[in-house]
Formats: sequence, structure tokens, C-alpha cells
Amino acid sequence: MRRREFIIFLSGATIAWPLVVRAKELERIRRVGMLVSSNDPEIKAFQQELEKHGWSEGHNIHIDYRVSPAAADVQALAKELVASQPEVIFSQSRPVTAALQKETGTIPIVFTYVIDPIGAGFIESLARPGRNLTGIMAYEPNVVGKWMQMLKEFAPQTARVALLGNPKTAVYYDYLLRAALAAAPSLKIEVVPSHVENDAADIERAIAAIANTPNSAIVVLPESTTTFNSNLIIALAARYRLPAVYNFKYQVRAGGLMSYGIVAADHYRQAAFYVDRILRGDKPSDLPVQTPSKYETALNRKTAEALGLSPPASLTAAADEVIE
Repeated sequence: MRRREFIIFLSGATIAWPLVVRAKELERIRRVGMLVSSNDPEIKAFQQELEKHGWSEGHNIHIDYRVSPAAADVQALAKELVASQPEVIFSQSRPVTAALQKETGTIPIVFTYVIDPIGAGFIESLARPGRNLTGIMAYEPNVVGKWMQMLKEFAPQTARVALLGNPKTAVYYDYLLRAALAAAPSLKIEVVPSHVENDAADIERAIAAIANTPNSAIVVLPESTTTFNSNLIIALAARYRLPAVYNFKYQVRAGGLMSYGIVAADHYRQAAFYVDRILRGDKPSDLPVQTPSKYETALNRKTAEALGLSPPASLTAAADEVIE
């Protein structure tokens, strides 16, 4: 090769080499871990949102799933997932996030379905999380006031509201209780803690005790004990003719009076946005914790009629779903 041709060859190689390296970087498979307590259909929403940001499973991203339906399994699965060294981990629920936090202080964690992340020790503040965790809160504390307001609108005679939940599984119980006590005077409602165990007989005793006082109603807190026993709680509320507000539409479809709660798919989409940001170089400590982007309301007209109540026009107009 003549000297001139050799110089041209070297010049071309110098220009092409960074482009080749960059192409290889773009083709690199990025690794995301996911530890959830149930195999939610909303995982599809998470994947679809990642695709909108340019991340496609099998092309430039791999999601390593772990599902832990039993509390006893969660720590072992968290250890296993962290050992696989993903670049970022999606975490569903407070117990799952706590298990992951024990295993790593460096791998970024994006949480969802968490109430009171400051009290849980996950972050320093909502605006500046300050550690390797950030994510989406499940509920702001003022949502309790909304639940009680709905009960008051549906049943204006309501004078006493019981917060039904298991403090062992709803470790944020006092956090929501304080918010309820703060909202109660303006609604002229007495707030009563109602603690239950994960036991059918205990739940029945608690609801029967609530019913002993006239003009009582129930806020069913969003936690694993009440969720697992949803059908029992709905049946007992009907038997004792107690207005109750739940958290999910499926509970209203099953016979509950009304619900006001998060849209799970939106939480997964918001989490996917944060995973994208972290994969592109942002630090979780600099990403403010988000509040839910949307709540949804459902009413059951048949249940209302059985309780001798008429759905108020304001709630009916705002409802995303009315079950006839």
C-alpha cells in the first residue's frame, strides 16, 4: 500500500472507530431487576412505557423478574436479585422495598405501592430522596380525609368512622390515623382505630363492635390483611348495614359500597419513566418522589339501595364506574 493510501485508510479508521464503539454501546443489553409481591397484569403497562422510551425486551434491555407472594420468601429473593447485579430495580410494596434496602445501598431502586416512604426510612424527603431509592407514593395522607368525606356525602348521618386495618401489615397505620384525626373536626366525625388480625373471627368481632354504635361507617385501609379478606369484609359490612369505602374497583364490583384509590397501571408507567431516567444516567437521589397521577372512583348502586342510601349526584358524576 502506498503511503498516501495508507494515510487515507488511517484517517477513515479514526473517524469510523468512535461510531462503531457508540453503536456497540447502544446495542448493549441493559439489565433491570423486578421484585413484586404478585404477578400483576400491570407489568405489561410497565413494559409498554419502557418501549415508548426506547427500551425493548430482548433488544436493548432484559428484565429479570422475581415474584414473592409469601412474606417469608421476600428477603431470599431480594438477596438473589441484588446478587445478579442489575443496573436498576423496580420494587412493588413497602415490605419488598425494605427487603431490597437491606441488601444494597448502591443499586438504584424505584419503588411503588409505598405509603409514607420517609417514615419507612427509604428517603430523606420527597423533593430530595438523598439515597439510592426513589419512586411513587401509593397515597398521600390527605386521602383519608377524602375517604371520610365520601362516607359523609353518601350517609350524612355518619358521626363515627372506624379505620379498619392490621398494624402488623399496615405499618403506616399511625401515619394515616394522624391524617384522619386532623381531618375529622371539619367533617364532624369521630375517628376510631379498629385493629384486626389476619383471622376471620377477629375481623367479624371488630366489625360487629363498630356496628354497636349507631351512625358508624368504615374506612377499609389499603393493606394486605384487608385486601386478602376483602370478600369477608364486604359481606360483614352488608350484614351489619355499615357504609364502607374501599380502595379498588374490584372490591366494589364484588359488592362493596364505593372505592377511591390509585390506578395501578399508572403507577407502573410512572415507575417505568424513572427506570428510563436512571438507565440514562440520572441518580435516584436527585429524582423527587412522585405522588399518584390519578385516582379513580367506583360506586355500587345496588349495595347503596340495600343499605337504604341514595348515591349523591356529586359522587355519581365524578365516578369512573357505577355498578348497577
